[in-house]
Amino acid sequence: MSGKGMDERIFQMHAEVCKSLASPVRLKILNSLRQGEKSVEEMARLLGLPKANLSQHLSILRQRRIVAARREGLNVYYKCANQKMFKACEILREVLMEQLAEGGRLGKWIDKREK
Repeated sequence: MSGKGMDERIFQMHAEVCKSLASPVRLKILNSLRQGEKSVEEMARLLGLPKANLSQHLSILRQRRIVAARREGLNVYYKCANQKMFKACEILREVLMEQLAEGGRLGKWIDKREK
């Protein structure tokens, strides 16, 4: 694949990953995996989500290879597929916190989205 073709493919993949993470619930799921692998039951209890809803979100994250799953008996366990995802989320969170500290720009952005 040529350089330009590769760039286009990477931009497309980047956009797809960002779309997958464009849900507060999915961000919470990913954050819950910071301390390591968890079962679906454990995550449902920890996040206060119905298992069916949690499974839908996990499916999206798995399709984009953000999380990886393994089955052990009747239980399914999930972990972050690449630890660098945590760092990417941390960097974006730091940017948002800096914006918030710079006079509430984050708050204004949120207010606009809610209208």
